[in-house]
Amino acid sequence: METLALSSLATQLVPLSAWEQQFDILTQRIAPRFARPEARQQARDYLRGLLSPVERKNGWQLAEHLGHTAPHRVQHLLDRAVWEDALVRSDLRAYVVENLADKNAVLVLDETGFIKKGNKSVGVKRQYCGTAGRVENCQVGVFLGYASDQGHTLLDAALYLPEDWANDTPRRQQAKVPETVAFATKPQLAQRMLVAALDAGVAAAFVTGDSVYGNDAALRACLENRRQAYVLAIKCDLRLNWEGGAIRAQTLAQRLPASAWQTLSCGEGAKGPRLYDWAYLPLDAPAQEGFAYGLLVRRSLSDPSELAYYLVFAPTETPLATLVCVAGTRWSIEVCFESAKGEVGLDEYEVRSWHGWHRHISLCMLAHAFLTAARKHSQEPLRKGGRAIPRNSLRRFKQSRGLCCP
Repeated sequence: METLALSSLATQLVPLSAWEQQFDILTQRIAPRFARPEARQQARDYLRGLLSPVERKNGWQLAEHLGHTAPHRVQHLLDRAVWEDALVRSDLRAYVVENLADKNAVLVLDETGFIKKGNKSVGVKRQYCGTAGRVENCQVGVFLGYASDQGHTLLDAALYLPEDWANDTPRRQQAKVPETVAFATKPQLAQRMLVAALDAGVAAAFVTGDSVYGNDAALRACLENRRQAYVLAIKCDLRLNWEGGAIRAQTLAQRLPASAWQTLSCGEGAKGPRLYDWAYLPLDAPAQEGFAYGLLVRRSLSDPSELAYYLVFAPTETPLATLVCVAGTRWSIEVCFESAKGEVGLDEYEVRSWHGWHRHISLCMLAHAFLTAARKHSQEPLRKGGRAIPRNSLRRFKQSRGLCCP
């Protein structure tokens, strides 16, 4: 059996023989998704490359690490080979459920940017890039994360295709965007992923996400119709139903008495518990029996004028501390982005096509889930809220233990 050194913590978390066994099980799971045996082997090699000590997971460096004289086989897998990335993502969902399932799990929605040069890569344009914190020439992917006490990982992803791209036939054809793909907003993409996950049996106590998703009435209605609890961030001016009227969230927050506020932690941060003042205000009742609407407000301890707002749909009598914990879980997907980019090359692809992007991202998410499962099976304690494996963490990890670094 071939063996490769890993750039992640996997070999420190589990014995190499056990790692190889689990890797074989994972690759055998996805093998039927590939039409030809050559593509199956290429996918196996690609996953090994993503888990390898290669500093950058681009075509040339992955090919060199795998012993190829050129990146043709790597490029073939992402471009011309016959396989369905959506089916691999369905395998990913099943794998995450089998290894990380938790009745208190939270599904997390967010997007991340991929800075790109030029205008040929599918979906690229000048738009806000959360990675850079400003408007950049970039692609934006919408992601669904899975967060539980067993670990945090990425569950699904979809490339956001801006409206000008969606309406530009020549550009679509050049980037091989399927004719069936129409313009969809980020909340619409998120809703599709949520429905796919829930329909596939991914159980979650709550859904959370930022105000891009919380402000979307259609997404909220979809979750409510499924009796799926959520704690979604909203903008301060969203009008909420309270005592027969529609009142802005910030106006309702101003009416909260001093006695309504409690200091609670929403999870562990780099410097310890993330403490804020929190208050909850019941809103007009929803149609679903046994559920309640509410406005959750977060207030900074150092600057009381700094407020954040969340719309809650949850089983009646849900404790405030639980809602606060769910709101704080949104941070876990940022950890996933950081570790997936740093450990398995989520952002280091060199593809321009629609299917090339989704293929690379799908295999990266699978590699990231594999590492998350390795942490869990190592039985090392996982701090609530999760800690990221930052870029170059393996080097620091090995140096701290007197081991040589690749």
